[in-house]
Amino acid sequence: MNKRSRFLILLAVLAVCLAFLWPSVTWYWGTPKEVQALALGSLENIKDYATAQASSDVLAIKAAAKEDASAAVDPQFAWLEKAAAKQYKKAGEKVPSPMTVGAVLSAYQNEQEVLDEISGHYRDNILKAKKRYQNSVKLGLDLSGGMNIIVKADLDAAVASQVASGTDVNVEQFKKSAMAQAVETLTGRIDKFGLTEPVIRQQGEDRIYIEMPGAAEADAINTIIMGKGILNFRLVDTEATEKFNQYYMQHAASTFNALGDLINPSIIPADCEVMGHYTKDDYGLDERIGYLVVKKEIALDGQHIKSAEVGADNLTNRPEVDFVLDTEGAEIFGTFTGAHKGEFLAIVSDNKVKSYARINDAITGGRVAITGFGLEEAQNLQKVLQTAWLNVPLSVESQQVIGASLGEQAIHQGIKAIVVGLLAIMVFMLIWYKGAGVNAVVAQVLNLYIMFSILSAFNLTLSLPSIAGMILTIGMAVDANVIIFERIKEELALGKSRQAALSTGFDNAFWAIMDSNITTFIAAIFLSQLGTGSIQGFAVTLAIGVISSVFTALFVSRLMFDFNTDVFKSTKVSIGWGL
Repeated sequence: MNKRSRFLILLAVLAVCLAFLWPSVTWYWGTPKEVQALALGSLENIKDYATAQASSDVLAIKAAAKEDASAAVDPQFAWLEKAAAKQYKKAGEKVPSPMTVGAVLSAYQNEQEVLDEISGHYRDNILKAKKRYQNSVKLGLDLSGGMNIIVKADLDAAVASQVASGTDVNVEQFKKSAMAQAVETLTGRIDKFGLTEPVIRQQGEDRIYIEMPGAAEADAINTIIMGKGILNFRLVDTEATEKFNQYYMQHAASTFNALGDLINPSIIPADCEVMGHYTKDDYGLDERIGYLVVKKEIALDGQHIKSAEVGADNLTNRPEVDFVLDTEGAEIFGTFTGAHKGEFLAIVSDNKVKSYARINDAITGGRVAITGFGLEEAQNLQKVLQTAWLNVPLSVESQQVIGASLGEQAIHQGIKAIVVGLLAIMVFMLIWYKGAGVNAVVAQVLNLYIMFSILSAFNLTLSLPSIAGMILTIGMAVDANVIIFERIKEELALGKSRQAALSTGFDNAFWAIMDSNITTFIAAIFLSQLGTGSIQGFAVTLAIGVISSVFTALFVSRLMFDFNTDVFKSTKVSIGWGL
């Protein structure tokens, strides 16, 4: 391969690495701290923030228009002028010039459309930042601070509870379903709490591992983990729901405050409350699709549900959800449904309406079938109902809290170790190998650059063991350069020319470098596969460092020597004292 081709390959590698590294650069150095805090929150928190900010902005714009509709739009809403212009063009109307406050509001049919436009703007900006974070190098708990918890699920107690209730249980299947539901329930609770990018996964047969970077209160977390899902049935007030939705369409920005409470409670009956109606989106998250006004009085508590499964209607073959109530629940439900024929009954979980259906007749006997859903909706509803009857006792087995200040201190110490180690090696190489030491210095810098790029490309987590792997890699990369330089010095001592000494030196050093690095790479791969936690982080970083150090030592360093030979017409090699 000629030198030009090698140079183009090096440029291509550096460009690809920059593309991989760019999300990390823009996240850690180009994203304001307040935006980072919002982006690291849960999707529900982002939605609430965008809605609250949009409501405030709509009120400000309306107030400005009321004072002077011909006034210019505030510079902070310059983007809204462009959005309003698009609305005029979409409607086939002439775009007003200049764009005034009144013209901006007139571009939309009602206040809800303005609210949606502005909240969408806030949401998109925060989600873009969230995507940058997801594509960047993550900081582990030992660097960012946070908490990790191991929760034990008492599956034997859950099985015993089912057997005691007289339910036939497939123990293996029950335990699998119980663990899956416990993980999903904890994920929903913790995400609702608004914690930073939590990691929640099953560990072994009966344990759940939870990792939460950032500041978190241990007592609050334990309350969430130990709490049980609240599931109940409420009667829907259809008339109040219609009136509320009409009111909300006209006063979307002033219906709820920042906490989600009604600003004017008198718009609904005193014995009712407003709840969001949610469904699962494509990502499995709760997505609000509307509001329902439901009675405060609980018609039936979820604790009376013994089991739930997805079936099919005998006549239409459409999916339905069948659940079985205990004796007390069957009596309560039969009396209630008999008294409210033709009305709608909502299924509420964690203060969210997950589904509602019309009561066609009194439901007695304790067996209830809910129809009117697609298969996916029915499966989602089954999961909601399972929250009540898959009662798995959870206990915190271990808990570790790392303060943010300790994490920040660890980052500074890690950076200091890398910089000091790198500078010490650079000084040694420059003193001992003189001009050739420059090649080693450049190779070291590129080595770290490539390593960080690969970490960013695969969205890997950077921890203290990972930093240790980097520092070890710096020493290994220098070792490869030392082998090459010593081989070149041996050839120069024999009286060979610069070009001949370089060619023979690199050729003789090639397999020595490859043998040592291949064995190290194999060990790192086994550690990454068999190890967990900090051991795995160290092994992954070491494996990446092995690849990058071989590339910089054999490819980049050789290219630099050849560049000096061909471009600067060097005939001698500055590679040590006495040569």
